[in-house]
Amino acid sequence: MEKIDNLDRQILQIVIRNARIPSKDVAEECGVSRAAVHQRIQRMADLGVITGSGYHVNPKELGYMTCTYIGVSLSTGSMYREVVPQLEKIPEVVECHFTTGPYSMLIKVYARDNEHLMCLLNDQIQVIPGVTGTETLISLDQSINREIPVN
Repeated sequence: MEKIDNLDRQILQIVIRNARIPSKDVAEECGVSRAAVHQRIQRMADLGVITGSGYHVNPKELGYMTCTYIGVSLSTGSMYREVVPQLEKIPEVVECHFTTGPYSMLIKVYARDNEHLMCLLNDQIQVIPGVTGTETLISLDQSINREIPVN
């Protein structure tokens, strides 16, 4: 059984474009009541279809000019469980993925500049027990940033 129906998809398409749109405007566009929109959004949140809420912050406006992806090699894949809590203590680490391929993990990190990045790597990430190596890829520009289509 599918978690969402066509009305849910229509609501999602609208709120993905503008999360701050008033429920009455969504309801008007969908041809349903404001209460129905609110109930649908709450149900989708309860089901895990919608996760989180809030604003997206531009890291560059806060002084974080360097975006990097760091491939992390671990002594064993099972070290992932011990390494993740250590990475969570580093505020500049904004994403962490357990991966297949050449790295055990792939993390996304924001740094103020290359010197700050070097300190993060040398003094915080590479010293975590179980981390045997890192490879850093600096993002020069983000060309696409979007949500998965809701069709």
